[in-house]
Amino acid sequence: MTGHQDSGPHPSGVRDVVRYNWPMYAAGALTATTGWALARRLPGPAAALARTAAGVAAGYVVSSVLATWAVYDRSELHGYHWLPALLPDGPGDHLIIDTGLDEVGRPLAVRHPGARGRVADLYDPATAGASIRRARGLVPPAPGGIPARADALPAETAALDTVFAVFAAHELRRPADRTALFAEAARALRPGGALLLVEHLRDAANAAVYGPGAWHFHSRATWLRHAAEAGLHPDAERRIAGLVTAIVFRKPVS
Repeated sequence: MTGHQDSGPHPSGVRDVVRYNWPMYAAGALTATTGWALARRLPGPAAALARTAAGVAAGYVVSSVLATWAVYDRSELHGYHWLPALLPDGPGDHLIIDTGLDEVGRPLAVRHPGARGRVADLYDPATAGASIRRARGLVPPAPGGIPARADALPAETAALDTVFAVFAAHELRRPADRTALFAEAARALRPGGALLLVEHLRDAANAAVYGPGAWHFHSRATWLRHAAEAGLHPDAERRIAGLVTAIVFRKPVS
């Protein structure tokens, strides 16, 4: 296993997230503008409904941008100062799952320059969502990434200490692919090894700021189910900036 290279892209900030998802923000802005324009021409109840729709749309555009800025540009997320509490022994021999963007390679290499790792590039333009296709077109893949599939990770059985799935697993939109990824992670991990999942969850906090956009995420119960099916159990959990959840799933020792 080769040493991880410190030449991948920088983690995304709010400007990048807006660029990747600009149609959603454009639709929200258009809805707000149209609602306010209609409210000026419609009679009482209809005008009130149009103003309400415009206000909700505008509110979600503003709140999602502010929340994304707070999480991706201002919080501890990309500094990974929270990682030792979840992985006290460090990443060891590890594999990074990349489904379009490698958000962990560079900061992990900075914090743990001696750790040995590689990147499994699962990006498939045929099944990837529109936002991740735009992201991939704007940001080149990490150098040295190994083309792979969710059901065929590039690692020997019981060879890894850690598998990192940072804002990656939710991009596998088919449940069978996520099931396969967790099963492959369990196969590749040594007894006691860890799968670190970092995701927004489909929960009240994310729905409050992202509105309908929160349906792109998955619930905590969904991730717990995928882990249980693979024989992994939750070991540690941390909430980051109130909107991102990091969960460590462990492979049993015996």
